[in-house]
Amino acid sequence: MEKQFTANEKPYLEIRKITKIFGDEVVALKDISFSVKEGELITLLGPSGCGKTTLLRIIAGLEQQNQGEIILAGRDISRLPPKDRDYGIVFQSYALFPNLTASENIAYGLVNLKKPRKEIEERVKELLQLIGLPDVGHKYPSQLSGGQQQRIALARALATSPSLLLLDEPLSALDARVRIALRLEIKHLQDRLGVTTIFVTHDQEEALVMSDRIVVMNKGTIEQIGTPEEIYRFPATPFVADFIGMMNFLSGVAERGNTIVRCGSVHFKYHGSTPFETETPVLIAIRPEDVNLRAEKIEGENIFSVIVQELEFLGSFYRLTLSLLGLDGGKIVAEVSINRMRALGIRQGSSLYLHVPPELIRVYPTRNRVS
Repeated sequence: MEKQFTANEKPYLEIRKITKIFGDEVVALKDISFSVKEGELITLLGPSGCGKTTLLRIIAGLEQQNQGEIILAGRDISRLPPKDRDYGIVFQSYALFPNLTASENIAYGLVNLKKPRKEIEERVKELLQLIGLPDVGHKYPSQLSGGQQQRIALARALATSPSLLLLDEPLSALDARVRIALRLEIKHLQDRLGVTTIFVTHDQEEALVMSDRIVVMNKGTIEQIGTPEEIYRFPATPFVADFIGMMNFLSGVAERGNTIVRCGSVHFKYHGSTPFETETPVLIAIRPEDVNLRAEKIEGENIFSVIVQELEFLGSFYRLTLSLLGLDGGKIVAEVSINRMRALGIRQGSSLYLHVPPELIRVYPTRNRVS
């Protein structure tokens, strides 16, 4: 069930104009601002070197920003040491103590807080049950699988009931099958506990599956903030469009304001909200799954004759490379289900008709070219 947040809900965590410069000139973060609502899971998503882990470390107090403020539950924690910031953190490397059992690892923070022994035992038992590992408390990290170790690390981070949970690429060291299972477990656990969470990843699929909202970062700045569906369906820039999923990009020029783009001798109609002057260079973007293929021509907009150049079998679907006469050598990639492939009898060299609904085409000025 999707979480509901009201537009006027007060922010629980506020990141205000954070800038981080390493040395004299390496700008890791530039004027980063966003807010997080209580109980929300926000993902910092971007390629390596975009600044997402640096930002997480600044929130944790493990790095110090040059400028900006961090407000947690109305309290300015910008210059507080890590121990006074009330968060739990889980790293990619698990960071469990090898000489302590799973139970002792989970209890570590509670012991440091000098909680009563009985309270600690009850809390550890509760958390082992919560993460689905009630019988491994006596085992050492070396006796646990990678997925089990990461669950223990998560339980340790949650043991002190922190105000904020920070997850720094916690699944990237696991194999694909375990990652898929564990990302859902973490999401369900976070939903159940309602703990406000910042999740760092470079994996687009993880971000789409787990997040309430995504902050897409590139070169130390924010490109777009939105729900997974908003980020995927309505990317604000070519970078976001290209980084989240696959995208066809075609260069062209605008014609007739915000309704027609000419690519070579091919004219695409689109439903745009941003008008362009005639002959303005633009970039159009089309998702491969939005390319519809038909055996016969139909009436409508954006219907073109194409030839199948290449086929890639990818299990539940095929990825096709299509040539369209008039695109000046440009190609269009389409993703087609196996059932549709069978129904149309598609083979290499097949002649088909392509249809792209105008409302599914995105258009950007070429100054926002993918980088």
